[in-house]
Amino acid sequence: MEIRQLQHFVSVAEEQHFTRAAARLMVSQSGLSASIRALERELQAPLFVRTTRTVTLTEAGRALLVEAERMLAQERAAREAVAAVQGVLRGTLTLGAEQCVAGVHVAGLLAAFRRLHPQVEIRLRQWGSAALAEQVAAGRLDMAFAYRTEEDPERLRSVSLTSEPMYVLCHPDHALAAAGAVVTPHELGGEVFVDFHPDWGPRRVTDAAFAALGVRRTVPLEVNDVHSLLDLVDEGLGVAVVPRHFRRKRASLVALPLKENGDVMYETAALLPTPEATSPAARALMGLLEEELRESKS
Repeated sequence: MEIRQLQHFVSVAEEQHFTRAAARLMVSQSGLSASIRALERELQAPLFVRTTRTVTLTEAGRALLVEAERMLAQERAAREAVAAVQGVLRGTLTLGAEQCVAGVHVAGLLAAFRRLHPQVEIRLRQWGSAALAEQVAAGRLDMAFAYRTEEDPERLRSVSLTSEPMYVLCHPDHALAAAGAVVTPHELGGEVFVDFHPDWGPRRVTDAAFAALGVRRTVPLEVNDVHSLLDLVDEGLGVAVVPRHFRRKRASLVALPLKENGDVMYETAALLPTPEATSPAARALMGLLEEELRESKS
């Protein structure tokens, strides 16, 4: 099988549509269909279930997708490694980041990277931490900044950036605001919560902390951006548990440390593929970040 065929296959799998995939690849639909049929003949298995409206992966297609993405990531890394040896960093840096991630100023870091490596195209994607980890492991992202999750050492590694305690945010008129300077999960058992989707880092930390103590909580107000969360708490519609640095984003809210036998901690990290699969652009960005971290500590 050819790299070109794998690129065609992955595009159809992601778009779930031959016409959209052909437009994305800038090839004819008939040529794309012929490429996929040739790949299916070579593998002696159907890769897609085709309907008039969409296409979905077969079991064989799902198995191939994992390996195809890995192979394409390695092929790209190989090309970029050769260019780097020749003294020019080029290609694409595809970075993922959770919103308002601590320990790194993403915009400033990317601006510094662009000044040093203007021939590298920068792409940025925002998702929750679970999705970011999977995207890096699958080779769809070069690296990501997110909540530090359990690693699959064969596919993913992490470099710690920072660790900070979790805080409870509430409206100034809320009973918690007058109760004291510290809040425990048990005191929040009956509260209405505003929180992020379950794959976001702060939500995963909070869910794990409450579950470990057997404290039941429900999240009727679920959002996917920081400002919506702060707006809902600011209107007195619920309380939120967030990393400490969020408290600076809305001065009108009361912020109380969440403690249970010590602080409930939130750790962020740079998520990367295995060293041999890490692209030169990702290594350069990580080197730039490590230099910034050293300077901030000196």
